Amino acid sequence: MLGYYPVSDYLTLQVESTSTVPAMQLNFLDDSQVEKYVMDDTEYDKRNDTVRAFKRRHNLGRFTDNKSAMSLDEEDEFKKEAEAMHAGDRCQVEVPGSGSRRGVVRFVGKTKFRAGYWVGVEFDEPLGKNDGSVDGVKYFECRSPHGSFVRPDMVE
Repeated sequence: MLGYYPVSDYLTLQVESTSTVPAMQLNFLDDSQVEKYVMDDTEYDKRNDTVRAFKRRHNLGRFTDNKSAMSLDEEDEFKKEAEAMHAGDRCQVEVPGSGSRRGVVRFVGKTKFRAGYWVGVEFDEPLGKNDGSVDGVKYFECRSPHGSFVRPDMVE
């Protein structure tokens, strides 16, 4: 690592390549030779956490005028996952970028704050955002800030 050397201001660093390809022929902006992951459109359409699914739900982009193109009914979104959960079940919630949190399911169903099905969770630790209420509507009882509402697909 460069930090291991006594680097000071105005030092000149000479870099030599061991590559057999001359530096003038290397094109680091050309990504056509990079292997990419490709998913079938049918497999991609089955997922609920994609940009395409978001656009369909909110009638954006190419889905603006084509109401029949919506494969997800926003009111019944995550209904299947929600039906498998019950109040009182122990659970683990996977929060993107924050890791996992453990708690107890306190509410499963539709809410007034957003369409679709939601799961109200009382976390074991104060890692939530509320006390079981949102916009003045009480969905379940818990200590503040132990409660949170998450989509059923994030709950295990």
